Amino acid sequence: MAAFGVVILSHLGLITGQTAGLALLISYATGWGFGPVFFALNLPFYALGYQRMGAAFVAKTFIAVGLVAGLSTLLPHYIRFDMLNPAIGAVLFGFATGSALLALFRHGASLGGIGIVALWLQDKTGFRAGYTQMLVDGAIFVAALALLPLPQVAYSALGALVVNMVIALNHSRDRYIAR
Repeated sequence: MAAFGVVILSHLGLITGQTAGLALLISYATGWGFGPVFFALNLPFYALGYQRMGAAFVAKTFIAVGLVAGLSTLLPHYIRFDMLNPAIGAVLFGFATGSALLALFRHGASLGGIGIVALWLQDKTGFRAGYTQMLVDGAIFVAALALLPLPQVAYSALGALVVNMVIALNHSRDRYIAR
């Protein structure tokens, strides 16, 4: 679902927040593929993930990041859009990716990067992971204004808002404890 979301974003020339948004910005600016950039950007975060969340979390996250990097490279060969409205695409991206992140969180993983920091911060302080991600997203979107036209950044912000609201309203570690 997350790789499908990236296909939507890259088709529309949009970005998102967090590590994926940074990877998209870099790929747009350099012509490098999203997958390798996304994979490389996540590498420094695994040390914190291992320290704070454990080996199982890092292993699952590493696999999830690898799958998103690989599938986002392959899917454009199998999925094409004749017409996709940017607002609808941004919302579809948000729901698909937000749901993917919830599933990963539920199973003790993330898509790396800022997700690792956000989950750690939520566990330590109670500050919601989605809100941490929204703050980071804001910084990425300000940077995007230097590279993308304002309408694309605005549609991108809509998609990121949907992702983060899905997480903020639905993710809580205590929901996943079997009783």
